[in-house]
Amino acid sequence: MDELGLALSAQDGDLNAFNRLVLEYQDMAFNLAYRVLGDPDSAADAAQNAFISAYRHLSSYRGGSFKSWVMRIVTNTCYDELRRQKRRPTTPLEPYDSEQDEEIESPYWLEDDNPSPEEVIESSELEEAIQDCLQQMKPDFRVVVVLIDIQGMDYQEAADSSGINLGTIKSRLARARGKLRDCLQYFRELLPPQFRLEDEG
Repeated sequence: MDELGLALSAQDGDLNAFNRLVLEYQDMAFNLAYRVLGDPDSAADAAQNAFISAYRHLSSYRGGSFKSWVMRIVTNTCYDELRRQKRRPTTPLEPYDSEQDEEIESPYWLEDDNPSPEEVIESSELEEAIQDCLQQMKPDFRVVVVLIDIQGMDYQEAADSSGINLGTIKSRLARARGKLRDCLQYFRELLPPQFRLEDEG
């Protein structure tokens, strides 16, 4: 796909070009929104609103990665929704508290995959466990781990998609991975063996 060509055509008023970009990135946009917001209906609304906003603000696209540009709009839309939720009476997110800053290798099994049929049930349970743990993080940390470990972006793409500088991305990612790994030990039977922490004692 000629992403840049399609984006420039869309800027010139080619709706079909924009629709091709939407089709290319709509699943990624929904997945990002769902991981951050934790609710499929809110995620669908956020993804849709983000693409509407992207279309309305195409003139602000200055070249480079269209994916990063549109994912930044999705990220900002999610932050807006989280702020709205905060103003409404809801169950608050648990406060983030971790002293772990060391780098933890990216868990490859977090990345979106098409599991084989025999893995579906186990994968579904692990998916729920991951989402539960993500929802316990502050949004700033949740966004970083979703962009890199789940969406598979590199550090620079994640920085461009979130508007966070590279150093902060790396720091938050290390802490978020530590928090996620600690949380997932409560679901250790669902984890691949190499990601289970050994029992102490």
